[in-house]
Formats: sequence, C-alpha cells, structure tokens
Amino acid sequence: MLVILKKEVQNLGDAGDIVRVKPGYGRNYLIPNGLAIPANESNVAELSHQKQMADAIRRKELSAAQELSKAIAETAITIRREAGEDDKLFGSVTNRDVVDALAEREISVDRRAVLLDEPIRAIGLFPVKIRLHREVTAELRVFVMRA
Repeated sequence: MLVILKKEVQNLGDAGDIVRVKPGYGRNYLIPNGLAIPANESNVAELSHQKQMADAIRRKELSAAQELSKAIAETAITIRREAGEDDKLFGSVTNRDVVDALAEREISVDRRAVLLDEPIRAIGLFPVKIRLHREVTAELRVFVMRA
C-alpha cells in the first residue's frame, strides 16, 4: 500500500514522503491517527501542488531576508546608557534594546532573531548577529556610548 505521510514517522519518512507500507499498518495505524493519507492520484497531485507553493513561498522569504540583511549590514545603531568610571554600564543592553533602536530606523526584526550570547554591559562597539532566515544571518554594528 502506498501512503503520503502528513507528519514525520520514525523509521519510515518525513512529511510529504510517499512510502510503501503493509496494508494493515496503513489502514489500522497511519491513516486513523492522521499520520498519512492514501496515495491515490488526486492526493499525489495535491501534494505536488503544495510542494510547488511551499517552494515559491520559501524563495520569496529568502529573497526578502537577503534584502533586509543588506539593509542591516549598512546600518549602525547607537545606544546611550549611564556608565561608571570604568566604562561599565549601570544595567545592560539587551536584544529588546537593539530591536527598539532598529525600529526607530524603520527596520522591523523579531527580538528572538537578535543573537546576543549575553547582554552588553560595557561601552564600545559590538557586532550583533541577527538571524533573519534559516540561511541568512546579518551582522549589525552596535555602538554603546555614555549618556
């Protein structure tokens, strides 16, 4: 029996794969539990169409992320904070501060995309990586200055 997997099934395949299984396994376990659908002509055609649509969406997202990456690479932001005599900040600069500074320049980024290992706690220039897409990471220059 041929089935199209709707979800990943261990030792069988990933979502969207067409696999051959024993008829009892497919009828009694995979299909009733929503893990697969029968691989008839209409379902195979629907799967093909969905894959084409998903590929088109992925290409658009990738090109948008690459354009945003270029804009971020050309941008430098300045964040002002109170600091002590030894250039240590009273508080810290977090990913939320970076996102807010980018929003002032009309660049919209999710705060979870800003990759800070730990908050910035000193004055200086810091490169901050921003993951825009699975394949695209931009580097932003962040200047932390004394207020």
